[in-house]
Amino acid sequence: MNIKTLEDLFIHALSDVYSAEKQITRALPKMARAATDPQLIDGFKLHLEQTHGQIERIDKLVEVTPNVKIKRMKCLAMEGLAEEGQEIIDEVEKGPVRDAGLIAAAQKVEHYEIATYGTLATLAGLLGYAEAKTLLAETLQEEKDTDIKLSKLASIKVNADAGKK
Repeated sequence: MNIKTLEDLFIHALSDVYSAEKQITRALPKMARAATDPQLIDGFKLHLEQTHGQIERIDKLVEVTPNVKIKRMKCLAMEGLAEEGQEIIDEVEKGPVRDAGLIAAAQKVEHYEIATYGTLATLAGLLGYAEAKTLLAETLQEEKDTDIKLSKLASIKVNADAGKK
């Protein structure tokens, strides 16, 4: 993509995160099946529902924002993060240690999304896309909330269970 303007940069980043969200919808069910902790499984399932909503939010953003259309591309960063999660599934025996690894992998994804949605919300504000900024800020908050939930689950239960193994 030829990026010459702030709007070009916004469209590129939005297209990239759209691809990332689509990849996440394929990774989360695998992570839920690979986990053993009931809270973690439920968390992955809930985040899958949220991810579908986030994709819908991007679709809405495109509808209401003039000159903004998603470009077909693949988010290479998310592809790498998904591969890391798959490595945990493939290489770590099912149980608390795998659950701890899955949380770590999921938090890497969340941190990537937090950075991306924060940037997009800022760019939307600079470009005068008020409704887009609101939609992106909503997704940003969901991602932050998910990261906090993962941290709590890890620190209160999963990591302690993994340490007993």
